[in-house]
Amino acid sequence: MAKTRAVLFDFDGTLADTASDLSRALNRLRTARGLEPLPLAKLRPHASSGARGLIEAGLSILPGHAEFSSMRDEFLQHYASAICVDTRLFPGMDLLLGEIEKRGLRWGIVTNKSTRFTREVVAALGLERRAACVVSGDTTPHLKPHPASLLHAANELALDPSACVYLGDDLRDIQAARSAGMRAVAVEWGYGAGLRSWNADAVIARPQDLLEYL
Repeated sequence: MAKTRAVLFDFDGTLADTASDLSRALNRLRTARGLEPLPLAKLRPHASSGARGLIEAGLSILPGHAEFSSMRDEFLQHYASAICVDTRLFPGMDLLLGEIEKRGLRWGIVTNKSTRFTREVVAALGLERRAACVVSGDTTPHLKPHPASLLHAANELALDPSACVYLGDDLRDIQAARSAGMRAVAVEWGYGAGLRSWNADAVIARPQDLLEYL
């Protein structure tokens, strides 16, 4: 394996716990339609899939439905109005980032979240000056599991993809890392399930476990 020079993170469900704020936006869609709010525990597993996954989970509406586009726009408006109320870095993540920096490695973010939301949350969490790169879902023409955004991050860091490790909580993250030629690490603290079947290079239970892998 090439020596690790950078660690890249998925955002929602990997670097930061955004489920509460995303679920609030979905529940505002439900209450506007006379439906009871759903508990966070029910919506949390769908948070990594963003508006599409949450609208499907909360309203049984899929892309292609006549109302999906308008619901998605409404969801995003609600999310934008309260985007970083309960969102926090996962416990132990700030310590991990500090240790990565102490080791002289760079770290960055590669997410399917759109730039307008990513920038705002990254700034609110105080990470904008620390991250070596931030690649959003609209930075390239393709979303994960396509490798384009990960390859863009490696290029921005002037690194061969094999020198990067990518952490994610969704099968799409692992598939994208594999396709990009990066080492793939699945994280158990996120929103995904069935991680052991994803063929990741490693599965870790806590942020600090990454240090042993590195």
